[in-house]
Amino acid sequence: MPLSMNREVFITCAVTGSGGTQDRSPHVPRSPKEIADSAIAAAKAGAAVVHCHVRDPETGKPRRDVLLYREVTERIRDAEVDVVLNLTAGMGGDMVFGDVENPLPLKAQGTDMGGASNRVEHVRQCLPEICTLDCGTMNFAEADYVMTNTPGMLRAMGGMMTAMGVKPEIEAFDTGHLWFAKQLVEEGTLAPQALVQLCMGVPWGAPDDLNTFMAMVNNVPSDWTWSAFSLGRHQMAYVAAAVLAGGNVRVGLEDNLWLDKGVLATNAQLVERAVTIIETMGARVIGPAEVRQKLGLTKRAPVAA
Repeated sequence: MPLSMNREVFITCAVTGSGGTQDRSPHVPRSPKEIADSAIAAAKAGAAVVHCHVRDPETGKPRRDVLLYREVTERIRDAEVDVVLNLTAGMGGDMVFGDVENPLPLKAQGTDMGGASNRVEHVRQCLPEICTLDCGTMNFAEADYVMTNTPGMLRAMGGMMTAMGVKPEIEAFDTGHLWFAKQLVEEGTLAPQALVQLCMGVPWGAPDDLNTFMAMVNNVPSDWTWSAFSLGRHQMAYVAAAVLAGGNVRVGLEDNLWLDKGVLATNAQLVERAVTIIETMGARVIGPAEVRQKLGLTKRAPVAA
């Protein structure tokens, strides 16, 4: 399949994530204020979309606290800079098994299982333009941790997101996730002309070699909008690869802590580097208003508490 370079590219900045990076860099934001400030700085640097998790303000560990999401949302919405808000809905499906001879009961530490309504309650209250929908179950990095998203759970959550008027960003960690996402669109659970994020190099999903990447790209329907990222030292290489293959890009401290060897990055610095790469390739970085028009998004204030 011949490449068709994207000439009008939007950048998503994944601001903090839920991985155990909080003690590996002083730039990883923890509190709602830190997360919002880092998101706003990324927007000023050229990110049209900010993708946000929340963390315990003291420990930096991942949380699903609706009040923390509300504070992040309100701070970003009240800022002088415009940006499209994308909140994660990927948490609440975490299973950590016991040892190989006694997998049950599940380990309390690290296990976090919620129902569909519970997993999207912060989305219902905060009303971001976009929220994520991890379209499959997979072994995820740590030894006996499984990211769990069953077909029934995804149908329920996807239907709720669609009814809320929030556009799901399909997180595809392997080709089978795209297969099921297309089924959700065919069934009418998700609207046509979907949005998808190709997540490359996440153990143990799709490896980030270019053959696998192009297999993912070639499985995205032609009327969908897609973006891609890879982890760590390949993050910036995937900025170029995604643009060349016709997509948009994601950078940020969720996926990579480093600007250069031995130099810890801020979110704004990673966005600035991505802008340089995109513009050097001859493409244009588009802003939040153009992204809303392109994707049919509506900017709304959170619902009253």
